[in-house]
Amino acid sequence: MKILLPPSEGKTPAETGPTLDLETLSSPELNPSRERVLTALKRVSKRRDALEQLGVGASLAADVERNTVLDSMPCAPALLTYSGVLFEAMGAAELVSRAGADTALKERLQHVQVFSALFGRVHGLDVIPAYRLAMKTGLGTLGRLTSFWKPILAKTPDLAPAEVALDCRSSDYRSAWPGPNNQVITMGAVTVSGGKRRVVSHWAKFYRGEFAGRLLSDDRALPASTDELVARAEESYEVEFAPHTKSKPATLTIVLPG
Repeated sequence: MKILLPPSEGKTPAETGPTLDLETLSSPELNPSRERVLTALKRVSKRRDALEQLGVGASLAADVERNTVLDSMPCAPALLTYSGVLFEAMGAAELVSRAGADTALKERLQHVQVFSALFGRVHGLDVIPAYRLAMKTGLGTLGRLTSFWKPILAKTPDLAPAEVALDCRSSDYRSAWPGPNNQVITMGAVTVSGGKRRVVSHWAKFYRGEFAGRLLSDDRALPASTDELVARAEESYEVEFAPHTKSKPATLTIVLPG
């Protein structure tokens, strides 16, 4: 099983650590494309209109400045570099810390895939720098990165034929690699109050992260089938499951009281 995550907009720069080495990252077949995006990002980030080009405000000028020196910055595992609601709910820092002495947990964290505008995708323990770049960005001559990565990721799937994937990503990152409808299970949350249902938007990140963290911290192996994944979710939540169709992946929905 794979757990598919979005990156966070904000990243935590490592204070110490090795510098970026693409050869050490998972999915090495993506390295030529990673090189192209890295080169374009550094070039755009040096421009006078870099903030406008990258679609960020003046408060993020320091982040954009870091983009120009990504080759020489200290790096840390992806699950420590990405931050925000989902990663906090997952307990990412504790998981990485425990993985140093827990071989089974370390292997499970390598089944976490974070989709990235810069790297395409990385697994949870891949060592990367803190960068500022969104998948919806049009990056110089490469164009919109969703469109850039989509055919590349389609040719380099990292999902075995019988494997399932819990998809916790946002729409931009899902668009870059939707995955097979019969293997991907998207996850959402709704509240129900007075017979009315309301989709949970921002805080769905919390529940996605929380459930992913529960799967990863459990001493049991990751679920090997859709039925097993749903059963594991039912241990902690009230859930609804809708199977896949020809046009849509399956959906696992956490039902919360209003």
